Amino acid sequence: MQHQHLKTTIQKSLIILTLFISNQAFAQNKSEQTFPNEKAIVFTTMDNKTTDAFEGYIDVPENRNKSNSRLIPVKYVRFPATGNKNGSPIIYLSGGPGGSGIDTAKYPNFRFPLFMALRQFGDVIALDQRGTGASKTAAKCVSSYTLPLTTKLTNQSVTQVYQKAASECVDFWQNEGVDILGYTTTQSALDIDDLRKHLKAKKVTLWGISYGSHLVFSAMKELNGKIDKVIIASAEGLNQTVKLPAETDAYFARLQQAINTQPDAKKAYPDIVKLMHRVHQKLDQDPMPMSIPQRDGTPIKMLFQKVHLQIIASSMIADPQRGVKHLLMLYKTLDQGSDVVLIEFLKRGYFTDSPISFDAMSFAMDIASGVTDERLALVTEQAKTSLLGLALNFPMPHLNKAVKGLDLGDSFREKPINNIPTLLLTGTLDGRTYMESQKLATQGLSNLTQVQIKNAGHNLFMVSPEVTKIIELFLSDKKIQTKSITINLPELI
Repeated sequence: MQHQHLKTTIQKSLIILTLFISNQAFAQNKSEQTFPNEKAIVFTTMDNKTTDAFEGYIDVPENRNKSNSRLIPVKYVRFPATGNKNGSPIIYLSGGPGGSGIDTAKYPNFRFPLFMALRQFGDVIALDQRGTGASKTAAKCVSSYTLPLTTKLTNQSVTQVYQKAASECVDFWQNEGVDILGYTTTQSALDIDDLRKHLKAKKVTLWGISYGSHLVFSAMKELNGKIDKVIIASAEGLNQTVKLPAETDAYFARLQQAINTQPDAKKAYPDIVKLMHRVHQKLDQDPMPMSIPQRDGTPIKMLFQKVHLQIIASSMIADPQRGVKHLLMLYKTLDQGSDVVLIEFLKRGYFTDSPISFDAMSFAMDIASGVTDERLALVTEQAKTSLLGLALNFPMPHLNKAVKGLDLGDSFREKPINNIPTLLLTGTLDGRTYMESQKLATQGLSNLTQVQIKNAGHNLFMVSPEVTKIIELFLSDKKIQTKSITINLPELI
């Protein structure tokens, strides 16, 4: 009996010891996976997909150029690694400027699966850059200025009104205690370095799209030796905040080639460039008086002009899978003398009689990145005859140098030069950032792998499972043999 009792006592002691060691190991593992200012959450997307994650933040100076600058929070969601625990953290940088990385992971039927897939290579961070999403601390500014809807607009009159609104908003933010001079791409790049230190990582991998790639290029110059790898799509160079109108025209030529592959579309749109010029000329000569129905039943009077149509077109050409088909129909019906489709467009609220308003981050970032004098002269000259004029960049360059001391200067706009392993994904039908400009933006990257996605537009990460496979190969340090991926072109009629 004593022998049996001793055996039972030893067994119980072993169980307790095992539980203690297990709990200690769990606690140690848990501490390795958390960082200051973090809490565990269940991350839920807008279509109710869930995963365990951590919500955290760092405090950064609003303006590092001032010793007494206030601190502002930069918030993030961290999806812990499922595979290589030692891989560098992968930080997602949203576009815009002004997009939320956290919301990007939440949007239904969007990039959440890619966030999850990349966890095999390390922690994946959905970052809300300074002034965006959960990191937003500055109030939206609503000015007292309104762009008139019923009078003929000129580039000069639009510029004057927007610059007055900008000046008023800078005063508003100053009175609110916001240092607008701190909202630059360089400051955001240094935020990334602060986040790297916070995550106790020697290096980080940067994953960005559109303006997110613009931020990546700045980080390449600011974070020397601290970037492991880079994945960028729809790249925007440091001197490409203001796009070249001639490159937009080249995009429409590529779009025509795509249209010509579909017999019915080719028949309906044999020459979209001539069609667009024809409609623009008609609107220049005879702007259309419109009455736009509102939800409350009160119509808004508007004189619909060429510049209004150019702004609509600029907002719809990013992806052939989305707005292009409807835009072509708009031009066709206007050419035929019908305003039925136009009224449906205007109901969406493209133009209102509301005052001009700005969000601090998106307002300041573009002005800070600016444009060289040489490029601005080229843009101005090309805009005179191009299809969309200055509309693609609106309200730049109208606000160029509108805030004293904010422009980062031409040294900022110089291309990065380095050998960081970089993957560039380019859509052949991207109507926002163009193939020619992306090639120029990445000229200084000696360790660049570029993959074209034929028939893809600006938002290309999820257009094919092959894109995810290419990114996985890249992060696995495996050679990428594929130079292009082809996806189906949507019906354009």
